[in-house]
Amino acid sequence: MGSFFRLALAAIIVATAAAPGFTQKLVDPGAVAPEYRAAAEKRRAEQIRVAVCQKKADEAKVLPRDRAAHINQCLEADQD
Repeated sequence: MGSFFRLALAAIIVATAAAPGFTQKLVDPGAVAPEYRAAAEKRRAEQIRVAVCQKKADEAKVLPRDRAAHINQCLEADQD
């Protein structure tokens, strides 16, 4: 029974430690072919705007259930 708990604890630690690895990396326009560079620059700008809105949601302590709506409103306000 003790080994089961150790195994379960190890599985929980591994699962929680791997979570940050699932985040999306920023696109590097210099690492793509020249014909795709404009699209990569556009995608990077979008990723930065989303990251700024996520930071604003964190600072405002938005509840998880309201987070998507808050981020969408932030992105819409940024476009105007």
